[in-house]
Amino acid sequence: MAENFAELFYELALANRICANEGVLDAFGHVSVRHPKDPNRYFLSRSRAPELVEPGDIYEYDLDSQPVRTYALPPYSERVIHGEIYKARSDVMSVCHHHGAAFMPLVTTGIDYIPVFHLGATGGSKPPFWDQKDEFGDTNLLVVKPEEGASLAKRLGQHSMVLMRRHGVTVVGSSIRDCVFRCVYSCRNAEYQVMAMQTGTIDPLSPGEVREAGGISAKTTGQGRAWEYWSVRLDKAGGTPPQLRAARRAAKPANKPAKKAKRGRK
Repeated sequence: MAENFAELFYELALANRICANEGVLDAFGHVSVRHPKDPNRYFLSRSRAPELVEPGDIYEYDLDSQPVRTYALPPYSERVIHGEIYKARSDVMSVCHHHGAAFMPLVTTGIDYIPVFHLGATGGSKPPFWDQKDEFGDTNLLVVKPEEGASLAKRLGQHSMVLMRRHGVTVVGSSIRDCVFRCVYSCRNAEYQVMAMQTGTIDPLSPGEVREAGGISAKTTGQGRAWEYWSVRLDKAGGTPPQLRAARRAAKPANKPAKKAKRGRK
């Protein structure tokens, strides 16, 4: 499995680390991807800080969020967020759950997310709120039961993002890169929105502008351009996953020039 999906596992590890480097994730939160050959399975790291995730940390789950084999190290407790969304949304190929600091003023007050600049349209217009307390009473706010994950997925509906009261945000995408793009730029938008609220009256994007601007990244080179930029920033910070770093070292020419082979006699 690891050999067949080496590139996918590397990209998933890179996504976790990019989100950490860009301030979306910290010690907590996670990014997953649906199995490209079996829609009834998905991949997610073992329980580890996103900034440290490596390709070898990736576990495989069914849509009930049960591991398909026995693994040595513990999984994330909130993996049902991913499994239940994949179960409810066949179009979703990647999921990220985060507690981005930019969103905390919104999820703690119940203020709607409002796109205030073009890239902020990737979060959609007025994504829904989900309050765990409404159905499950007082909890520790972790989404660990299948019925809790299913409730969250239902509230997400056909939106690309759902805000979780007093907790965080869950974002979906058509690919790993699409999901990361939405995460980073919705966080930027939330930051700008709160700043704008403190400065004056917000002039938000119109519904038509949200619709048009929301599709830019998928229709242009924007998504790939952003991914390359974030990857370089991560590498400069020394955070590139180890497999690629080892490959780069191996590809570097030796310090000493190779000796020329002696010509054989004809």
